Amino acid sequence: SSGINAEYETMLKAKALLEEGKDVRKCDWSNKEIEALNKHLLLTSKPVIYLINMSEKDYCKKKNKWLLKIKQYLDENDPGAVMIPFSGALEQALLDEPENAKTYLEERKTTSALSKIITTGFKALGLQYFFTVGADEVRAWTIPRHTKAPQAAGKIHTDMERGFIKAEVYLYDDIVEHKTEAAVKAAGRYRMEGKNYEMQDGDIVNIKFNVTDAKKK
Repeated sequence: SSGINAEYETMLKAKALLEEGKDVRKCDWSNKEIEALNKHLLLTSKPVIYLINMSEKDYCKKKNKWLLKIKQYLDENDPGAVMIPFSGALEQALLDEPENAKTYLEERKTTSALSKIITTGFKALGLQYFFTVGADEVRAWTIPRHTKAPQAAGKIHTDMERGFIKAEVYLYDDIVEHKTEAAVKAAGRYRMEGKNYEMQDGDIVNIKFNVTDAKKK
């Protein structure tokens, strides 16, 4: 069939790239080609972040004889690549004694790279968070970028997607600034969004839905 032939041609194109020593991710692919490639989970089609593990001493000084050489290599061989220096030894020390982490960093006049690694990884994978808030818990949900509100609701429960009515939305930054949901509303930052709303990273959402209505024709 034409579908099988198209997939075969896509794989031949990928094979030629690999034989040239090039990563599959560095080529421009059509949506149909991407669908074909996704079936095969090729390693070189994956996004890449370069983590440079340094000694704690070098990391705190922000100096290492290899950093510039690695950066030059990446500029030549993977232009635009993200490179994040970190210290595994320092991160482990912070995990071992979390109650002393703040003091440990202050004494060394440095910061943990863990948050940057996580957020950069999420962006590279095309992922983002949204939050739901209950009386006794806050939950974070992971969705692909450009997800619409009903599909995000479906991550919580399929009934919420099926019977989606609207989403009450405000941003994480809003609650940090205004402290309470009531203050967020008073500041005009509390929004009602419909089915075409594209979720933003850090949205805090209350989903309104009605499954009974969703079943009616």
